[in-house]
Amino acid sequence: MSVAAEPSGASGTRGGRWIDDWRPEDKGFWESTGKKIANRNLWFSVFSEHIGFSIWTLFSVLVLFMGPDYHVDAAGKFLLVAVGTFVGSALRLPYSLAVAVVGGRNWTLISAGLLLVPSIVLVFVMHPGTSFTTFVVVSALVGVGGGNFASSMTNINAFFPEKQKGAALGINAGGGNLGVAVIQLVALLIIATAGTGSPRILLAIYIPLIVLAMAGAAFFMDNISSVRNDTGALKEAAKDAQTWIVSFLYIGTFGSFIGYSFAFGLVLQNEFGRTPLQAASVTFIGPLLGSLIRPVGGWLSDRIGGVRVTLWNFLAMGVGTLICIFASGAGSLALFTLGFVLLFVTSGIGNGSVYKMIPSIFRTKAAAASETRGWDIEAGLLWARRISGAAIGISAAIGAFGGLLINLAFRSSFQATKSGTPAFWGFLAFYAVCFVVTYLVYMRNSKAATDPKTGSKVSYASV
Repeated sequence: MSVAAEPSGASGTRGGRWIDDWRPEDKGFWESTGKKIANRNLWFSVFSEHIGFSIWTLFSVLVLFMGPDYHVDAAGKFLLVAVGTFVGSALRLPYSLAVAVVGGRNWTLISAGLLLVPSIVLVFVMHPGTSFTTFVVVSALVGVGGGNFASSMTNINAFFPEKQKGAALGINAGGGNLGVAVIQLVALLIIATAGTGSPRILLAIYIPLIVLAMAGAAFFMDNISSVRNDTGALKEAAKDAQTWIVSFLYIGTFGSFIGYSFAFGLVLQNEFGRTPLQAASVTFIGPLLGSLIRPVGGWLSDRIGGVRVTLWNFLAMGVGTLICIFASGAGSLALFTLGFVLLFVTSGIGNGSVYKMIPSIFRTKAAAASETRGWDIEAGLLWARRISGAAIGISAAIGAFGGLLINLAFRSSFQATKSGTPAFWGFLAFYAVCFVVTYLVYMRNSKAATDPKTGSKVSYASV
């Protein structure tokens, strides 16, 4: 057994921090060597992804600094937010693929460095008098932060054994998602103390943090050799119907989380006439709770099954949407905030449960195909890890486009009716469809297969 990526000074280290021998399903290997390395990579991945999310959502807080002197109306602000969402979503697939091309640690270092580009540009252009076109271009640059999630999740998925993937992916994603709430909280403190005329303070805080994320990746993370050059897994995952079904469900969970995170402050300003400070004092609460509870969604799914958690969670998201619709009609800010926070909490739980489903679904498929393909235990598990890692990248990309759709829906809704209610009716219909799809595909008439490792019966309904 050789591990080629121990901390500096450990035996077996070779250039580039590559791990040649990685067997997380081997209990002896995991307890003696794997757990320590995996957890170290997890926490530095969380930090880098956290900063990536913060930069991706930068314009959701910068628009709060953009007063009348910027000459950008509500529709223009929603567009600025939507552009960054679109670019970040589009980058998720190539970012996920990059892990297989250059290694997880190496790509974390590169992707963190790319965050410096929009951050430094904004230092020079974030002031009244800058053209709207310039802000659109910079918003597109900010989108690079959106790709970090997919590569981070693909990378961490390879480090942990099956029984711990739900919790590990939940922690990784939840810690990253917290970047949304944290940057909104930092913006609130700046607006409350320095006023809306000081957006550059925000950039002065985050540029050094980006450098720290790069240093953490460079000195404390590792690459796994077996993951490299496995680009064929992406093609195989793309041909599998299950990849696209879970991607559709992820639109409903993560798409909602990131879309609402970008839009919440603007909706409060336009629906209830809140000032930037009043909006900022509330907007961080939803993303904060949604991020903190995401690991709970993964943990709960590890115990009772990701399918069951996902199914009933979509029902709860429908309830939250109905509360927002009723509150908008009644003009109740308190009830509206309650409904919106419920949407954040349930989207966070759903993020964890859907991502737990992905590796479990492909392990179930491996169990069902083990006899026809002639796989032994290790071959089946390796196939499941390969394809689930690629499927995570695809679903991360597709799911993030839900955030774009939410912001475009709000933009059209406010343009047409001066209210977000029509958009909420559309969201409600979508959650109903997600509930039905989850039930029909994974709960009803779910075929069971024998797990080659445990000998027990497994089915989609149990994953």
